Amino acid sequence: MKAEIISIGSEITNGQNLDTNSHWLSRRLAEVGIPVCWHTTVADDLQDNIDVFRVAAQRASLVLATGGLGPTLDDLTREAMAKVAGVELVFHEESFEQIKQMFAKRNRTMPERNRVQALFPAGSEAIPNHCGTAPGIWMKIGDCWLAAMPGVPSEMYAMYQTSVLPKLAELGVARGVRIQRKINCFGAGESAIEEKIPDVIARGHVPEVGITASDATISLRIFALGTSRADAEAQAAPVEKTIRERLGSLVYGVEDEELQDVVHRLLSAKRKTLATAESLTAGLVAHRLGQVPGASAWFRGGIVAYHNEIKTQILGVPRELIEQHGAVSAEVAEAMAVGCRTRLRTDLAVSTTGIAGPGGATADKPVGLVYVGLAWDGGSEAISYSWSGTRLEVQSRTAKLALNRVRLHLLKNG
Repeated sequence: MKAEIISIGSEITNGQNLDTNSHWLSRRLAEVGIPVCWHTTVADDLQDNIDVFRVAAQRASLVLATGGLGPTLDDLTREAMAKVAGVELVFHEESFEQIKQMFAKRNRTMPERNRVQALFPAGSEAIPNHCGTAPGIWMKIGDCWLAAMPGVPSEMYAMYQTSVLPKLAELGVARGVRIQRKINCFGAGESAIEEKIPDVIARGHVPEVGITASDATISLRIFALGTSRADAEAQAAPVEKTIRERLGSLVYGVEDEELQDVVHRLLSAKRKTLATAESLTAGLVAHRLGQVPGASAWFRGGIVAYHNEIKTQILGVPRELIEQHGAVSAEVAEAMAVGCRTRLRTDLAVSTTGIAGPGGATADKPVGLVYVGLAWDGGSEAISYSWSGTRLEVQSRTAKLALNRVRLHLLKNG
């Protein structure tokens, strides 16, 4: 079975609203083993809606649509479905009574226009809406089952869970349980990671493994389909083991874990404290550390040292060091970390400096050149990296680089 999701509404096609319904429905169908092959978004135009539903009914076995079930003139879903099926719209008294009761519960008078929400394509089935006034529609056109649900997310969620999902179970179209295991990596590019696991991500591999890149984080997603969740997890486990063995410390976490979450666990486990000294990132590293609940137990604070005077007066970076090497240098980054650790009296301190752009570059120091310093009891060092991207991207990726540097140090030094 192949499924298609249709999102209806000019507010989506013109960019006013973000289509979150398709994302949510795709995840839910994946959980029961139904692959979604198409996402279609269409504006509030009758002929366009008819065309979209006609194409979807021809190429998909299951179509889930959201939106266009309201009472206004631009709500065209019921009419479009009837046109595609070649049937008339018929009045459904029971749904009309439910609509009136919903208005009564809210102590509101029902406008006459809401009567159209009780019109359904002949031969279809009404799906009750316990959260709003728009009933859903369940029908079959040719070999395709269609379920139309409200566009309001809360109403759609409830209708899918209470009515649509049970119908899919009755039809026996769910192929089992499909899970996703996400493994997050940092420290190498997408191509470099692919080279380490070519057989794992090869097309046709079972279970399927996909790779995506987002803001320098590389994520590997294992998609396993089984007769039960335990069966699917058993298929995914050896693949995850292989990925971890080959990628080693490039793997930092799973699912929604961020680098700051892992740093938090390591600092807590090793009973170490941390402080930050930031130029380029302007407090972004500290901000991310502070997002983790319980951060105050090990994160002592941070110093934003954008101006060179702050680097010298507050962090104690020697003025001659800046004059000789420049503020954007390994030497200054290392001195910033050392000064921060000394003044905030922590076990570790991490620093950032660099050129975020779009201006400020020189022939030997281009936009995107960054340095991350680290100081600990008995030593200090700095590393460099060159990013491409916007100012915000350079700052964000450097913050991750700094957090990853702390992580790797804690892993190596116990």
